[in-house]
Amino acid sequence: MTETVECIVAGAGIVGLAIARALARAGREVVVVERNAWIGNETSSRNNEVIHAGFLYAPDSLRARLCRPGAERTWRYCESRGIPCRRIGKLMPAADEAELGILAGLVEGGRKVGAPELELLDAAGVARLEPGLRCAGALHSPFTGVVDTHALMLAYRGDAEDCGVMIAFSSAVTGGDVRDGIRLNVTGADGGETAVGCRVFVNAAGLGARRIALSLTGLPTQFVPTVHHALGRFLSWNGQPPFGRIVVPLGDRLANGGAFTLDTAGRGKFGGDLVWVDEIDYCVPADLAAKFAGAIRSYWPEVDESRLSPDYAGIRPRTWGPNNGNGDWTVSGSAHHGVPGLVNLLGIETPGITAALSLADHVLEQLGIEPVPEE
Repeated sequence: MTETVECIVAGAGIVGLAIARALARAGREVVVVERNAWIGNETSSRNNEVIHAGFLYAPDSLRARLCRPGAERTWRYCESRGIPCRRIGKLMPAADEAELGILAGLVEGGRKVGAPELELLDAAGVARLEPGLRCAGALHSPFTGVVDTHALMLAYRGDAEDCGVMIAFSSAVTGGDVRDGIRLNVTGADGGETAVGCRVFVNAAGLGARRIALSLTGLPTQFVPTVHHALGRFLSWNGQPPFGRIVVPLGDRLANGGAFTLDTAGRGKFGGDLVWVDEIDYCVPADLAAKFAGAIRSYWPEVDESRLSPDYAGIRPRTWGPNNGNGDWTVSGSAHHGVPGLVNLLGIETPGITAALSLADHVLEQLGIEPVPEE
């Protein structure tokens, strides 16, 4: 006999938890199915923990539409709950006049997506904020900051469970049929398989989302885009942090690990870099310091690479790859693929932490469910 539940969410990362929370606050019965033994074991806990201002994405993209309102909601939520967060600001240094032109374009684009606080500083203005930073000028984003992502996920989980959400850990959606209603096969921690029917299925499984989507009989494969894996490695900085703000260079310097970030406790790190991979492997080689230092020297010539140590790595799922530039998230509901009650989220990476609350409401709207406003 097939068991039934009103809503199933695959994935207990920060996005899945936010969606489960939103569904439960709207009065729905929700079960979250998570293949790991704890929340946020993958992409959600292996990133730079930045709350973004929203100006880095194409104005007509889903990421741009959801990032800024998501950021504003996230800051308010963290501050009201006492979740560790720091609005420390970000500088994007330019190496020359050409890059200053790129940054000026980002400032202009920011006005279109609700980020009017951006400013373009000359070298003297940058030096007043960060004396050690060498550049021709920089974009300053005072709205950007960092958050304790684990504490934020725990809060979303607590809200969800307070509203009745159940989380099945060490369980995975291994297949299903969506031709006449939604029926899923769920393998539990004991290895046994259970057939579960539901009215709503939200596939927010991150790195595993495409596998789940392809396993659903009745969902044509043209509605399941290819997902590429972007590996990013991080190196910790041993000693007093060189900057009090996030520093993000452009182009290859960013891809080679040149970004600097502080966590909420004030510890500094550099990265992540960008390496396209086919396998999930979180190894951080011991010989990355020279590569990272080469990128960092573009704006901080005094960097001592002996103070860079392997820290951690994360993998971002992207629906675009190394040969087709930047892209957008895929949030595919029935208006797209024709299956009532099914929403697939594919390629949800940056700014997923920032936009999680707004993304959750967007998913509910895809399902025809009215989100409940935050108190």
